[in-house]
Parts: sequence; structure tokens; C-alpha cells
Amino acid sequence: MKSHTEYIWFETKSRRELVNVTDTVESLVAKSGVREGFCLVSAMHITAGIWVNDEEQGLKQDFLSWVEKLAPKGDYLHHRTGEDNGDAHLKRTLMHHQAVLPVTGGKLDLGPWEQVFYAEFDGQRKKRVVVKIIGD
Repeated sequence: MKSHTEYIWFETKSRRELVNVTDTVESLVAKSGVREGFCLVSAMHITAGIWVNDEEQGLKQDFLSWVEKLAPKGDYLHHRTGEDNGDAHLKRTLMHHQAVLPVTGGKLDLGPWEQVFYAEFDGQRKKRVVVKIIGD
């Protein structure tokens, strides 16, 4: 069994942003030498997540609007700690923090329209994602 771990670093321009990382993750799978296995993509910050969906601008905007309705910027108990990002924690919870993706024949085995996104809800500072590939 092989394993390979790398980190992708981000500093988004906006506080909320979806960044397509599919090509980067695919290159890491190729670099790993794993032919059959799994690829874990996990946001390492409690205000960011990983989303697998279509690279379509309307859908991405719909998603950001949807999470804003469910967890709007506002006054949260978390703000009593001196933070102002309670909504970002909730948005990350709605999205989830990671995805496990199949690796088949040395490549990500995604559906025809599936892409992998890093979702930032409290950006404009340095953050990272861990990519761990395991298999044969």
C-alpha cells in the first residue's frame, strides 16, 4: 500500500469564495503513483469546506446564496469570544469539511460533471487543505 500527503495553500481575495481545485488534486493523484485507492481532500480550517459539484457559475452562486439564507451574517453567540465569523462556522457545517474520492487507473474517478472545490467562508488569510492519497 502506498500513501502520499500534500498540502494546498490558499489566501482568497474574498471572504467567501469557491476555488476549483480539481486539476491540482488530479496532479497530486498522478504524482502519488497510486493506481487504485482513495483520495481524501480535507479543509484544515473550521470556516472552510470541500464541495464536489458542477463547475457552473449559476449553480455556484445559487449555493452561496442558499448557505447565506441558512446561516446569514449576523449576531451569533460565538461572537462573544471576540470573533465575527459565527456564520462561517455554520456554513462550513452545512457543506462539510472533506470529501473522499475514488482513484481508478491512476486518476480521480469523478462523474462526468463533478469538480472539486475549496469553499472559503472567512477568507483573506492563509489557509490550507490536506490531500491524502492511499492505495496500491
